[in-house]
Amino acid sequence: MNISVKSEYALKAVFDLAAQYMASPGGAQMTPVKIAEIARRQKIPQKFLELILAGLKQNGFVDSRRGAEGGYLLARRPDAITVGEVLRAVESMKNSGRNHKEDPFGSIWQRVDDAVSEVLDKTSFGELARDWQSKHTHYVPNWEI
Repeated sequence: MNISVKSEYALKAVFDLAAQYMASPGGAQMTPVKIAEIARRQKIPQKFLELILAGLKQNGFVDSRRGAEGGYLLARRPDAITVGEVLRAVESMKNSGRNHKEDPFGSIWQRVDDAVSEVLDKTSFGELARDWQSKHTHYVPNWEI
């Protein structure tokens, strides 16, 4: 599966906001996140990120707040946003653009597309953020007595 750089950056931006949401006290993101912070953490050019976040806002994935304390935050809980819906919104992709009727492997490619869509649609950003956090939180035993 090939996705555009724009889609990859959109996924990273939503993931970053989801991770901030999950890390906040009580699991509710209260403070908007500045574009510069997301761009730095995710290594996304800031000007490109501004355009991506505007599109994500139009599609109802993020909200913005103006002012000195402004920035972006998720419009919904991370568990209510799936990777598949963000990809479809950004890419407006329709089964990889293949013409399955004119291909002897068409039914196989259709099943592959359906399987990929199923995985993406069942994977929420909340799940991704929890998995990432658990993989990067290391327990170091203290053997002192």
